[in-house]
Amino acid sequence: MVTRLALLGAGRIGKVHAKAIAADKRARLVAVVDAFADAAQAIADETGCQISTIEDVLANPDIDAVIVCTPTNTHADLIERFARAGKAIFCEKPIDLDVARAAACIEVVKETDAKIMLGFNRRFDPHFRAVRKAIDDGQIGKVEMVTITSRDPGAPPPEYIKVSGGIFRDMTIHDFDIARFLLGEEIVSVFATGSVLVDPKIGELGDYDSASIILTTASGRQAIISNSRRATYGYDQRIEVHGSLGSVAAENQRPVSIEIATKEGYTRPPLHDFFMTRYTEAYAAEIRAFIEAIENNVAPSPSAYDGLIALKLADAALKSAREKVVVQIA
Repeated sequence: MVTRLALLGAGRIGKVHAKAIAADKRARLVAVVDAFADAAQAIADETGCQISTIEDVLANPDIDAVIVCTPTNTHADLIERFARAGKAIFCEKPIDLDVARAAACIEVVKETDAKIMLGFNRRFDPHFRAVRKAIDDGQIGKVEMVTITSRDPGAPPPEYIKVSGGIFRDMTIHDFDIARFLLGEEIVSVFATGSVLVDPKIGELGDYDSASIILTTASGRQAIISNSRRATYGYDQRIEVHGSLGSVAAENQRPVSIEIATKEGYTRPPLHDFFMTRYTEAYAAEIRAFIEAIENNVAPSPSAYDGLIALKLADAALKSAREKVVVQIA
C-alpha cells in the first residue's frame, strides 16, 4: 500500500514535510496547494507532484490524507472539511487559537471518525523519546519533577506576534505538550509569570517575551518551564526529569558534537540556530508515524485532544500571568 498525500501550504514547514514524505517509500506526495504559485511550483518541481486546489483535493478519491501547514486561522475549517471528506489529517498545531473553536472542531472529528494527528514534533525527537523510555523502563523511579528550558535565538517581528496568539500559545504550547508527555499525569494547576525584557514592542502588543511557568498534577508532580525569546548563544532546548531513584536529562544538541581542548581551555561548536535544524529528525519521524497510523488503521498520536489540552494550558498560563494567580484546570 502506498499512502497518497496532499500538502496544504508550501511554506517553510511545508517544505520540511514534503521532504519527509519523499523519503518514505510507503508514501507519495501527489498534490500541493498554496496561495503563492511560486511556492507551490518549487515543491512540485522537487517532488514531481501536481499543483492543485483545496476543492480538487477534497473531491479526489485517490488522495488518502492531507498535511495541513496553512496559517493557524484556517486549521479548524480545513480539518472539518477534510474530516467530512473522509481524509486522514495531519495538522500543524494549534487547531485554533480559541479553545471553544478547537473543541467544536474536535466534535466534527468525532462525528466523522476521522484520523487526525497534531504536529507536536518534539515528542518524536530521539533525545526526548530516550528520556521518556528511561522513565517507562523504571530507571529513575517515579517521576517527581520535570524541568524544561526552551529559549529562541531571537524574538519574532511584531507582525508575527499580532497573529501568533502570544508566547504561551505559539511557543510554550510545545512545552506544555512535552510536560504532559513526561509527567504521565494530567495537569491540574498552572502558575505563570511573564515579563518584557527583550523587545518593548512585544509588550506594547500585550504579550511577553520572557516567561516562567509551574505546572502541577493532582499527585503533586511538577513541571517547571523557562521560556525566552532571546538566547544569544543559540537555540536552547533542554529537559531534565527528576525521579525517586535518579534523574535523566537531554542536553542541548549541536550540528557537530565535538569538544576541543587546548591550552586556552575547552571549546565546543555552537548550538543549532533554530528549530528547523534542531528538530529535523523529529519532523521526519512524526510524518513516518502518521503514515504508519494510516497503514495500520489506528488512531494517530498526538491527537486532537492533546492539542486541545495544550491550548487550555496556554490560556490558563496567560490568565495566571495577567492576574498573578494560580489557575485551576477543570
